Amino acid sequence: MAAPALPPLPPQLKSIQHHLRTAQELDKREPVVAYYCRLYAMQTGMKIDSKTPECRKFLSKLMDQLEAMKKQFGDNEAITQEIVGSAHVENYALKMFLYADNEDRAGQFHKNMIKSFYTASLLIDVLTVFGELSEENAQHRKYARWKAAYIHNCLKNGETPQPGPIGMEGESFDAEREEAGSSSVRSGTTQPSSSSTYEANNIPTSNYTGIHIPPGAHAPANTPAEVPHNTGVTSNTIQPTPQSIPLVDPSLYSAQSAGEVRLTPEDFARAQKYCKYAGSALQYEDVSTAVQNLQKALKLLITGRE
Repeated sequence: MAAPALPPLPPQLKSIQHHLRTAQELDKREPVVAYYCRLYAMQTGMKIDSKTPECRKFLSKLMDQLEAMKKQFGDNEAITQEIVGSAHVENYALKMFLYADNEDRAGQFHKNMIKSFYTASLLIDVLTVFGELSEENAQHRKYARWKAAYIHNCLKNGETPQPGPIGMEGESFDAEREEAGSSSVRSGTTQPSSSSTYEANNIPTSNYTGIHIPPGAHAPANTPAEVPHNTGVTSNTIQPTPQSIPLVDPSLYSAQSAGEVRLTPEDFARAQKYCKYAGSALQYEDVSTAVQNLQKALKLLITGRE
């Protein structure tokens, strides 16, 4: 089912163009993530300007795209249930972030990893569709945006970036130039502005020497599928990363529910959330995260405590 074509993007809505392009790139590989990217763009655009004729026309067509996708994937739980959709988008954003972070810490600096850092930050934006960001996700978003800018500018200036978290001043990042092979825009997508840049005031100037992002934690088994091809950069093929599986809490084997334990609706909702997170993690072969979330759900259901 072809999505309705979008009219040209009004200048007022320039800030959502990269989320829409990310949706376009993920339409075939990750339609659920693409759907929520468009939903984020829709909600953000409505807040910016829903009154001028060109914005109203654009947002109306975008709403048509969302409705078409909802019909096409109406039997997908990640579309019909926000809790499942949230877990799906969050795990995919984490996959992107950790691929880039692993490459960064290994000293493998290239356009693919810059794009992955940048895309991860956009997908964490999308998580605001489901509510306020966790402190961890907000920190990852700032770090990913800053890293994309820092590494991009180092490579542009012929400098060797420092791997891992470091302290650095604000950087500006021209996202358009980093989107290799995206100059030809398919029908139904927005035309980018040639002057679109990551403004310096959007890049955090905090010192990141103290940030705690474990290298390879819950690392994805494979390189993200949407990494652009033909970037002119050669990098080693990423091999499946051996995973350290957490030990099952031995207390769960002998735990018994006391007669007075009564689970509230909120307890059931949290247990369901952990199970959904586990299922989404398994889609990316992330056994460690799946085991951790299943243990949390089991402990909550048995003891009434987290």
